[in-house]
Amino acid sequence: MRTLLVSLVISSLISISLSELCNPQDKTVLLQIKQHFGNPYLLASWKPDADCCTSWYQVECDSTSNRIISLTIFSGNLSGQIPAAVGDLPFLETLVFRKLTDITGPVQPAIAKLKHLKTLRLSWLNLTGSVPDFISELKNLTFLDLSFNTLSGSIPSSLALLRNINAIHLDRNKLTGAIPESFGNFPSNVPDLYLSHNQLSGPIPTSLGKMNFDRIDFSRNKLQGDASMLFSPNKTTQIIDLSRNLLEFNLSHSVFPTDSLISLDLNHNKIYGSIPTQLTQVNNLQFLNVSYNRLCGQIPEGGKLQTFDYSTYFHNRCLCGAPLDSCK
Repeated sequence: MRTLLVSLVISSLISISLSELCNPQDKTVLLQIKQHFGNPYLLASWKPDADCCTSWYQVECDSTSNRIISLTIFSGNLSGQIPAAVGDLPFLETLVFRKLTDITGPVQPAIAKLKHLKTLRLSWLNLTGSVPDFISELKNLTFLDLSFNTLSGSIPSSLALLRNINAIHLDRNKLTGAIPESFGNFPSNVPDLYLSHNQLSGPIPTSLGKMNFDRIDFSRNKLQGDASMLFSPNKTTQIIDLSRNLLEFNLSHSVFPTDSLISLDLNHNKIYGSIPTQLTQVNNLQFLNVSYNRLCGQIPEGGKLQTFDYSTYFHNRCLCGAPLDSCK
C-alpha cells in the first residue's frame, strides 16, 4: 500500500512537471517584474501555479525551447521604472512597454544584455534622460521605437551601426542637436527615420543624400539649410515630411521619384523658387503641401497637381494658377 502511495505521488509530480512548459528561471524573473510593479491587475494572469507559456498574457514562449521570447505590456495602470530584471530574460526577441504614462526613469541599462532582441518599443511612456548609446550593441535589432517620451540630449551617432534596423522612431521627444552625419552611412538596411516633434537643429547632413530612404519624417524641428539632397528620381522614397522647420533652398530644380512618392510635405519653411514641372510626372502622389513658403510662378498643369485644393499652395510669395488665382 505504501509503495503504491509513493508511486502515485511520484507520478503526480512527474505529471505536474511535464505540464509546466515555462522555463523556471524565466518564470522567476517574470514574477520579480510583477512584484516590482506591485502585483498590478494588468498582470493578474501571471499566477505562480500556472504555466507562463500557456496561461499568462503579455508573454510568448519559443515553441521549441519554451524560453520567453516576447514581453509585451500595453495600456494599463502601471507605475515606476522599467525593472532591471527585464535584462534577465536572455532569449527575449521582443520587448514592449507602450501607452503606460506612469512609467518613468531612463531607458533601462539592463536592456543592453538582451543580445537576441529584434524589437524594442518603449513608447507613450514618460521616460527621461538620453537615447542610450548601448542600443547600438543590440546587433539583431530591426525595430526601435522610443517615441512619445521626454527624452533629451542628442541622437547618438552609433545608431547607424545597427546593421539590421528597418525603422527608427525617436519622434515626440525633446531631443536637441544635429541629425548625425552617420545616418548617411547605414551599413546594410536603410531604415525609415521618424525624428519629428523634437528640437533638432542645424543642416540635414549631405550624407543622407546617399541613402535610399522609404520614409522620412523630420517635421516640427529647427532644421536649416538645404534638403534637396533627399530628392532623386532614382530613389524609392514614398513619404517625405520636412514641414515646420527653417529650411531654405531653391525648389525649382528638384527632381522627385516618379513611381514611388505618395506624400510630400514641405509646409512652413523658407523654400523659394518655383514648383518643378517634373512633379506633374509623379504618378501616385496622394498628398502635397508646399504652403507657407516663398515660392513663386505658375503651378504646373497636369498630373496630380490640380487635384489638391488651394490650401496645398497658399501663403507663398507669388504662386499662381489653378487651384489658386490665375496668373496675371
